[in-house]
Amino acid sequence: MINNLKSKMQNGERTLGTFLELGSELAIECLGYTGLDFFIIDQEHGPFDIGETVGFLRAAELSEITPLVRVKDISRPSILKNLDIGAKGLIVPNVESVEEAKLLVEWAKYSPIGKRGYFMARPSGYGNKDYAKDMNNYFETSNKETLLIPQCETMGALNNIEEILALEGIDGIFIGPFDLTIAMGIPAQFSAPEYKKALDRVLKACKENNKFCFIFSPDKKTAQEYINSGFDAVAIGMDASHYIQAFKDLVNSFK
Repeated sequence: MINNLKSKMQNGERTLGTFLELGSELAIECLGYTGLDFFIIDQEHGPFDIGETVGFLRAAELSEITPLVRVKDISRPSILKNLDIGAKGLIVPNVESVEEAKLLVEWAKYSPIGKRGYFMARPSGYGNKDYAKDMNNYFETSNKETLLIPQCETMGALNNIEEILALEGIDGIFIGPFDLTIAMGIPAQFSAPEYKKALDRVLKACKENNKFCFIFSPDKKTAQEYINSGFDAVAIGMDASHYIQAFKDLVNSFK
């Protein structure tokens, strides 16, 4: 059980991904040919849940692209089930407090870090893969190779970012620029000094705690700026918007 995305980031690579909103296993197979490092199955805003997600994860495994899941809410079932079916990492929206972050660790990580419910799920071959033959090794490998990434998109998360990132079991942060600027009272004002200061604060806290820093970007230019600033991973747009824009560009080229 190896998380290729985590290995790349640990080796200093800057990684790129996108959000899956179209909900197609064939679309995921296509993403595997693009050179992207990861994609995020969006259960928060996308029209699918656990039943569909397991098929997406299997398609990702065949396509050799790392699948993450943005869960729909902060709850034990959302955390537990997505890990059990094979998500390599979880993005958790709307985190407001250190207490919520601690609960996420409790649900997502096996002992001794957390209290994740024991189950030999499909990532372990239902207990048949070598790393799962010894329980201590199974716990250690599962904890190490699955990423737990709360989102920083609320003032609660931003105001407590240093304490959240200091928690054992939290592997990094995913910044949601639109919701964060809305929470700050400066909707979509990405050049505002207070927003740039917030980004610097989160990046600094990630570096000091040796945690990964993810961010969403609406376009290629902004993504490059984030990469240059030191972010480990950038999710650029979503598959639906890339699909539409590609065909718009094609059509417009004939007009």
